[in-house]
Amino acid sequence: MRALPTSRTNSLPNRITEHDIDRSHISTSAVTVVEQLRDAGFEAYLVGGCVRDLLIGLTPKDFDVATSATPDEVRGVFRRVRLVGRRFRIAHVRLGREVIEVSTFRRAHDTDEDEFPVDLADNSLGEEDDSGYAEVDEPATPPRAGEEQELSDQGMLLRDNLYGTIDDDAFRRDFTVNALYYDPIDDTLLDYCDGMADIRARKLRLIGDAETRFREDPVRILRAVRFEAKLGFALDADTEAAIAPMSELLTAIAPARLFDEFGKLFLSGHALAAFERMRERDLIEILLPLPPHAEPIAEAALKSTDSRLAEDKPVTAGFLLAAFLWHEYLDRCDHTGPIGNGQDNARVANAVIAEQQFTISIPKRHALFVRDVWNLQPKLEKRSPKQVQSLLEHPRFRAAYDFLMLRVDTHDAPAELGEWWTERQKQVGEPAEAGAEQHNGEATEASPNGSRRRRRRRRRRPGRGPSSLARRHEGTAP
Repeated sequence: MRALPTSRTNSLPNRITEHDIDRSHISTSAVTVVEQLRDAGFEAYLVGGCVRDLLIGLTPKDFDVATSATPDEVRGVFRRVRLVGRRFRIAHVRLGREVIEVSTFRRAHDTDEDEFPVDLADNSLGEEDDSGYAEVDEPATPPRAGEEQELSDQGMLLRDNLYGTIDDDAFRRDFTVNALYYDPIDDTLLDYCDGMADIRARKLRLIGDAETRFREDPVRILRAVRFEAKLGFALDADTEAAIAPMSELLTAIAPARLFDEFGKLFLSGHALAAFERMRERDLIEILLPLPPHAEPIAEAALKSTDSRLAEDKPVTAGFLLAAFLWHEYLDRCDHTGPIGNGQDNARVANAVIAEQQFTISIPKRHALFVRDVWNLQPKLEKRSPKQVQSLLEHPRFRAAYDFLMLRVDTHDAPAELGEWWTERQKQVGEPAEAGAEQHNGEATEASPNGSRRRRRRRRRRPGRGPSSLARRHEGTAP
C-alpha cells in the first residue's frame, strides 16, 4: 500500500507538464488574479476542486486561488476585495460579475515560533468548500496573537491555522485529489501528495492517517461520501475503514453545520447516489430519523431533485426535508384516512421540526415550507369542490401538489387522488411552473409564504434634505 507523506519533510512536488486540462474551461478572471498576484511578487496557483474537476473533464463552477500573500496584501493588489471569515480570513476578489476566492497558504502549528495565527474558535471549524478549505461569509476579525493548535478531548481541531508555505498548505488539505496546484501561466501542475495518480485511478484518499483526519474534523466523512457520489471515485481501503469507528463523532458537530452539509450532499445533482452511499454506511440517521418504511418517499424526492438540477431548475432543502420527515410526522398524527384536523396537524408538525433542531438545525424559512406542505396534504385529500379555487391559489399549492405526486408514486396516496388534482388544474389552467414555488428559498429571494420579499425603503441620511435624486430612488434597495 502506498504511504503518503503527512508533513513538509520530503515534500518536493512532482512537476507535471503533461495533463488533460483544457484551458478553454478556465475562468479568465481566475487567471487574471493569479497573474496580478505574481506581478506583485507573490506565489499564486489555482488549487483544489477546480483543478481536480478540470483534470477529469468537468467544468468547474468556482475557481479558488492559493497564494503566499496575506489577506491584507491581497487587498493591496486588487481594488474590489472583501475579507471574510472568523476562523480563517479569505479574500473574495471581484472582477466583473465573478468572485474569485483567494486564500493564503496555511500550515499546522508545530513550532514555538511567534507566528501569525488565525482564530478558529468554535465547532464550525473546517466548513470546507470544494477545495478542502473553510468556506465562510462573515466579516473578517483580526487574528489573536499567541494562539496555538488546540484540540478537543476527542481530538477535534478547534484552532489550527497559521500562514505557511505552499508545501505546508498541500499537506493541510483533506484529500490527495484536492492538493494539486495548477500554474495557468506556464500550464504546469505541482503534485505534493500523488493526487494525479489517485485521479487516474479514480481513488479518494485522505492525506495522512485517515482516523486522525476524521477525528480532527468528522465532517470530512460526509465530504468523502459527497465526493464519492459526485466524482464516481472509490474510497481507498484506509479511508473506508476509518468511517465506521469515527462516524459517531458527527453527533458532536454543530446542528447548523450539519444542515449546511445536508444541503451540500443532497442539492449537488448527485443526491440519490450520495443517499445510497450514506445508507450503506449507516450514516443517514446521524442527520435525520429515517426508518425503512420512510425511505421510498425520501428516495423519490432525491431523484426528483437530481432531475430538476439536471434541467437547471431551482431546488430547495425544504422539499427534501418534507419528504425525509414525512413518516415521522405521519406516525405522530395517528391518522386513519385523511390526516387529522388542522390545529393538531400544525402542533405535530411544529414538534417534529423542533426536535430536529438538536441534530440538524433547520432554518425558519425551510421549517415554514415543510409545515405548509404537510398541512396542505389533508386539504388535498378531502377534494372539496368548494376549496378547489382557494387551494389552487395558495402560494404553496404547487409544492404541496408535487409532494402529493411523490406520495402517489410511492403508494402513500391513491393514484386517483393525484389524477383528480391534475384534472382540476387543467380545468382552470396550469399554475406557475413548479420551480417557481416548489423550490423557492435557494434560487429566488422568496419569503416563507411564497411571495417575493418587499424591498426595504432606503433610510435618508440625517441632516440631508430630500434631493431629486433621493426622491427618485426612494423605496428601492441600496
